[in-house]
Amino acid sequence: MSLMDTPRANRLHIGLYGKRNSGKSSLINALTGQEIALVSKEAGTTTDPVYKSMEIYGIGPCVFIDTAGFDDTGSLGKLRVEKTKEATQKTDIALIVFTDSDLAEELKWLQHFKAQDTPFIPIINKVDTLENRDSLAAQIEATCGISPILVSAKNKEGIDAIKEAIIRLLPEDYEVKSITGPLAAPGDLVLLVMPQDIQAPKGRLILPQVQTLRDLLDKKCLVMSCTTDQLAATLKVLAKAPDLIITDSQVFKTVYDQKPSSSKLTSFSVLFAGYKGDLQTFKKGAYAIDTLTENSKVLIAEACTHAPLSEDIGREKLPRLLRQKIGSGLTIDITSGPHFPSKLEGYDLIIHCGGCMFNRKYVLSRVAQAKALNIPISNYGVVIAYLSGILEHIDA
Repeated sequence: MSLMDTPRANRLHIGLYGKRNSGKSSLINALTGQEIALVSKEAGTTTDPVYKSMEIYGIGPCVFIDTAGFDDTGSLGKLRVEKTKEATQKTDIALIVFTDSDLAEELKWLQHFKAQDTPFIPIINKVDTLENRDSLAAQIEATCGISPILVSAKNKEGIDAIKEAIIRLLPEDYEVKSITGPLAAPGDLVLLVMPQDIQAPKGRLILPQVQTLRDLLDKKCLVMSCTTDQLAATLKVLAKAPDLIITDSQVFKTVYDQKPSSSKLTSFSVLFAGYKGDLQTFKKGAYAIDTLTENSKVLIAEACTHAPLSEDIGREKLPRLLRQKIGSGLTIDITSGPHFPSKLEGYDLIIHCGGCMFNRKYVLSRVAQAKALNIPISNYGVVIAYLSGILEHIDA
């Protein structure tokens, strides 16, 4: 990814779903105007979901998800269908491709998207060779309540209609939602306190810091930054107290003890709790820590897949803080990347990272899974603030 690229997590995710050989890959190529997906007459060419980042006029930066046919068979086919189902958790808008009058599979997946509150667009592909296109369209409209778009990916017929339908379904806060929200306004002085530990390789800032900085610059804020050890000196040279201080969660207490009383305080992780997830649910989840015992079981879920590092916040610091409060017998499981347990039963608390590597749809799908099982779920920064005794004094 170049410095000019929009991170995948910030792009609209458009998933294509349908039976094998329904022309999903051809449709992606037609939508993007590029041969980015492998096309073959042989059914089952696409196996694992393929993510293609693109810039589409009128839509903007987006990710197309090319999935395996949901009618795949056999032991490998079953695994591929599971991967396709996992992709639905990241899908902001679903394109469901119909090719024949047997709608049983498509309607089953349509109900799945409805349950996830995912907007969908029914599409009939290969209309240039389909004899029963009109009767199939009537059948789909009668069953789904939505008129399908008639498409020939081969001849580029109906492609503009799909793009127009996607634009109409764009989430209301698409490219509008701010990381800092009401905490920062034009002209505010914002101080970023950023300890540069080994998780931020030399010469680089971590993604939440970069994205927050850009958000503040877009708002025309006055931004200054320092490391934790230079906080006192930085505050001393400023002509006035910062309106807002944003810090790394792991030094929350250190910064809180030094900040001016008039300055609001939050962390990058807490900001992303609201930007990517459900902040109120995360705050409620943090209080569940008081109900934990040494017999409890906690899941720590991290989006990044880097190798374990010394003093890693998810793998080292959080487990240590939790065991200091609850006891050494506390069971803590750690997952990373897209690997999230399919069965969450048995956990008493889930603590999620800020989710900067995931799109908001995916983070909220994990929150929904926890809620469905009545398992409290929280966030790194929120939990650290709670364990530091300052959760009620931070701003979000």
